[in-house]
Amino acid sequence: MLDKILDMLKEEDGFISGEQMADVLNVSRNTICKYIAKLRKMGYDISSSTNKGYRLKLDNNKFNKLELSKKIKTKNFVKNIYFFEDLDSTNEYAKTLADKLEDGDIVVCNNQTNGKGRLDRSWHGSKDKNIYMSLILKPNLELMNVWQITLLSGLLICQTIENILGIKAYIKWPNDIIINNKKVCGILTEVSAQIDRLKYIILGIGINVNEDIFDDSIKDKASSLYLEYGKEIDRNEFLALFLQNFEEIYFEYLENRDFKPYLEKYKSICINIGKEARIFSNNKVIDGKILDISDLGHLIVENEDGNNIILSGEVSIRNKNGKYI
Repeated sequence: MLDKILDMLKEEDGFISGEQMADVLNVSRNTICKYIAKLRKMGYDISSSTNKGYRLKLDNNKFNKLELSKKIKTKNFVKNIYFFEDLDSTNEYAKTLADKLEDGDIVVCNNQTNGKGRLDRSWHGSKDKNIYMSLILKPNLELMNVWQITLLSGLLICQTIENILGIKAYIKWPNDIIINNKKVCGILTEVSAQIDRLKYIILGIGINVNEDIFDDSIKDKASSLYLEYGKEIDRNEFLALFLQNFEEIYFEYLENRDFKPYLEKYKSICINIGKEARIFSNNKVIDGKILDISDLGHLIVENEDGNNIILSGEVSIRNKNGKYI
């Protein structure tokens, strides 16, 4: 009913009476009033006037469960959307429901108050501007292959950016999304497993979408899609397309069990390969040259001790001035 009333309000340039909506929907005017109140609580700017009815002030960037569900065109994914105005962490909330959630369900919020990045770093962003989400996956997959899903997510974020904005995005292994040498998105993968049995994967994704101001401490390293593109981006459209892209490739990958085609695409936009780097992994610091990425998605690094396989870690690349960035 909410979506039908919202559609009627959107179709009108001016006012539409409660009586008219009630007649069309075959409900009482009191029912219309209750749903109008719910829409207002969701943030819709709806004015009312005696003898005229209701009028919606359109906001094309309204981001909520109702708008998002209208945009998403997935076939099997996103049977359930858990949407919040404010949430401490989408990943933490997803964990509390993980056993009940279905493959492809999402947790999304408009404002994340205690977001978490890789290596227990915090992830900060403004309300009403960005995408904070967690995608829950329950594939029939061996634990050794989980990292491939992580790399797929970064690849598909880049694909979505190019699809919608026409901008080329790159990846700093494992999954920092880079445009013009600045980070616009981070991905945190958390896994639950028992012995060799994978229970679930949670992909926590934070995207700087319409963020327009960054603190002095990070403005040289961070950017947003808005700053790189020059226009506001519809978050519903972006997230919906990403989920559609992800669903298609995810099931294709699970069916074929062949990561090589995606790995080659990943490596073609990965800025780490061939660079001198400093890697922080398992409380160790490894300096060396990044040679390649393995079939399982791990980093292959050459140094004086030979070739090292880095399963996970934080990578800093040496720039032209010899400094690690």
